Amino acid sequence: MFDFIPLHYYTSIYYYFLLVVVFLMFTRSRSTDITSNKSINTNRYLGLFLLLVTIFYMGFRPISGVYFGDMATYANTFERYQTGGTSMFRKDVVFDFFLEVCSKIMSVQLFFLVCILFYVLPLWGACEKWFKEYAFYAFLALLISFSFWAYGTNGIRNGIATSIFLYALSKEKLHYKLALVLLAIGIHNSLIIPATALGLTYFYKNPKTYFYGWLLCIPLSLVSGGFWESLFAGFMSDDRASYLTDGNINDDAFSSTGFRWDFVLYSASAIYGASFFIFKKNFTDAKYNRLVSIYLTTNAFWILVIRANFSNRFAYLSWFLMAIIIVYPFLTKIQIKKQHKVLGIVLVAYFGFSFLMNVILA
Repeated sequence: MFDFIPLHYYTSIYYYFLLVVVFLMFTRSRSTDITSNKSINTNRYLGLFLLLVTIFYMGFRPISGVYFGDMATYANTFERYQTGGTSMFRKDVVFDFFLEVCSKIMSVQLFFLVCILFYVLPLWGACEKWFKEYAFYAFLALLISFSFWAYGTNGIRNGIATSIFLYALSKEKLHYKLALVLLAIGIHNSLIIPATALGLTYFYKNPKTYFYGWLLCIPLSLVSGGFWESLFAGFMSDDRASYLTDGNINDDAFSSTGFRWDFVLYSASAIYGASFFIFKKNFTDAKYNRLVSIYLTTNAFWILVIRANFSNRFAYLSWFLMAIIIVYPFLTKIQIKKQHKVLGIVLVAYFGFSFLMNVILA
């Protein structure tokens, strides 16, 4: 455990570490070709270093509910199981079983390390599956995402579930994909929303319609936001429906200002990039179209309930895909001039928002 690091600096130190990695990536993107063997070999080692640092730094963080949100709740539930008590997570049956087993065979600190392994390794595996020798860029994009740190240290169940769901999307065989999606839902049942979006793509595949649907949800939410929150609450369990119907009962900063145009624009940055490649550059890739369609569907759902208590948790059901949506066209086909340089600039801008929100304005 890294107890020697002051807790109030713990998160910032990781972001400054990422700042160094992003700077190195940006510098090299301006001086080397993305397809060169030197670039590929260097990135492979840098990616492994990034993976190990992330696992150990996040996995051995001190237990704190002040600086890491719900981490103390997980620790208390873990200790309650050790003394024969009951869990708070029984509706997420797979995670509840996982927590109970871990409480019998390991310490609470090792439990959090195992959680990080289940959070980070599926992301690494998906990047390797999709992008092979260029996986470093996608993995870096995932780590520098606005919500990555929060869902590894605070919304732990949701973070693990979305990582496994992302890994499921990288699988070719349908039965493997289905098994992993069901596993993700068992860990956190909010994954029913992206799972439904995934199922929809097997019946309708035209991404243009999904783009129009996303745009339509903005005026629908502005005009009748309360209607959609009440409607969707009827399909949820009582405790999670309260996020939609009880208002900002926990004084959550994310949802306290109503319709969040700033975060809608943040979401739209990935949509703009996807539309540029799909419609202007005629980028044709069935896997990418599916990813974009899932992102648009789940993000549209969030827009409809954007005023809800803890609406960031609904936003994350699309945002966990955002990094892949942005980098996928760059890493699968050379289609614009100076593509490596442009990718470097895009990742710097993407990280800039995360650094601003999590370090400068935190």
